[in-house]
Amino acid sequence: MKAVQVTAYHTKLQLTDVPEPTIEGPLDVVVRIGGAGVCRTDLHILEGQWEAKSGVQLPYTIGHENAGWVHAVGDAVTNVKVGDKVILHPLITCGLCRACRSGDDMHCHDSKFPGIDANGGYAEYLRTTARSVVKIDDGLEPADVAALADAGLTAYHAAAKVARTTRPGDVCVVIGAGGLGHIGIQVLNAISGVTVVAVDRNPAAVKLAEAVGADKAIVADGTHVQQVLDLTGGRGAEAILDFVGEGGSTRWGVDMLGRAGNYYVVGYGENIDVPTIDIISAEINVIGNLVGSYNDLEELMILAAKGKVTLHTTKYPLEDFQHALDDLDAGLVRGRAILVP
Repeated sequence: MKAVQVTAYHTKLQLTDVPEPTIEGPLDVVVRIGGAGVCRTDLHILEGQWEAKSGVQLPYTIGHENAGWVHAVGDAVTNVKVGDKVILHPLITCGLCRACRSGDDMHCHDSKFPGIDANGGYAEYLRTTARSVVKIDDGLEPADVAALADAGLTAYHAAAKVARTTRPGDVCVVIGAGGLGHIGIQVLNAISGVTVVAVDRNPAAVKLAEAVGADKAIVADGTHVQQVLDLTGGRGAEAILDFVGEGGSTRWGVDMLGRAGNYYVVGYGENIDVPTIDIISAEINVIGNLVGSYNDLEELMILAAKGKVTLHTTKYPLEDFQHALDDLDAGLVRGRAILVP
């Protein structure tokens, strides 16, 4: 089958022929890929940022946002059958550890992460397990929802935390209205009563934020922090949801956060520098967010089926993977780029 692989760091991906995955265990599921999301993490992988953390052996197939159709199942699989449309939770989890039994799949003690430390979905087929496949509504197509498997799941997981800790009328500032941010805005509108203020450097992303339901969208032009403070009467926001995590966004986030507020960090790339006296005196919280649980993904798929969360996509044939990555790196993708085998 065709697969796009990392053959070395600091160099371009390669399209190659590799063996098609087969069923090896009773709970295995092989999925025919209908769409694979192109994520900024894929760029970070090529830059070598994940080399030490993942420990993956090269070459391997990249791609961690995947959806498609069930192609084959192991003898013990009962939750899906051949032909079912599915979206894949990004982790392959054991189901037996304390984290799995608590529903915190993303903290499984014995997990694999296809596309990060195992073969992923920039390919025609991918092997996962029964625990990782979520059936999707007949009205949804794999290529239209693939990026919800990670970008959408991550955005939902963080936005759900915001919803649990805020009241109607509270202000949540969403930093970054791109691939994750435009999903997070929709989720906040669907499950919370917060006033959503979106901030992004890119005017096109600001327009997208307005289109998907932000109550206020601001271009990050140097006056944005003061604009947020003015909107909140000088108090700052009750919640910050930072989908960027670099380029100065962490400084903005802290400066826009009100007393006893929560700063939810999703994007990464720089350090958060906050004097401990400021954390204590304002009693603020900095909260990390990693992907999301299987239940989070099921709930997100319900919102998608009801039309409350719509993924804005640009689709590319699998062979045009480099074009997709270049567009993403250049900031030309509004929403998410999707590779279609």
